[in-house]
Formats: sequence, C-alpha cells, structure tokens
Amino acid sequence: MVIQVLDPANETAPPLGRTAERLVSLVGKTVGFISNGKEGTKGFFAHLDRMLRDEFGVADVIWRTKSNYSAPAGAAIVADIAGWDVAISGIGD
Repeated sequence: MVIQVLDPANETAPPLGRTAERLVSLVGKTVGFISNGKEGTKGFFAHLDRMLRDEFGVADVIWRTKSNYSAPAGAAIVADIAGWDVAISGIGD
C-alpha cells in the first residue's frame, strides 16, 4: 500500500506588508486600546494604562470598544487609530 501525503498550502504567497517602525520610546506618546467588549479586558487595560503612564511616560491612553466582540473594529475606531502612536488590541475572555 502506498500513502501519498498532500500539502494543502497555497503555492503562491500573498504579498507582504511592511511592519511599522519601532518607537525608540513611549515618552509623550498616545496609546490606544481596542477592546473586544468582554469583561476581562477592563481590569487588564486599567492596569496597563497605569503602567504605561507611570513607568513609560505615555502622555495619553485612549480606550475604544468594538460594538461586537466577534466583528472587526468599526470605521470610527479605524479612523481614530491614525492619531495614535501605538494601538493595542485585547481579548477579554
């Protein structure tokens, strides 16, 4: 008996995007949080907010919550991201 193993991978690779440049420092920067809206993100983001301000000198932390935890961020949130230096997305299960 002969067993044939098939590779299900697509033969063509998708075009690669480019990663954002790494920030040298967070001092004076604006960080945005995008929550999936579940309860678990609140405490985590609150703690992270304090750490970013107190230990890393972040100037502003903006909180946004998606309207549906399983859907992509809405257009208003996506538009806001352009004004942030850093975006952090969290899942609170």
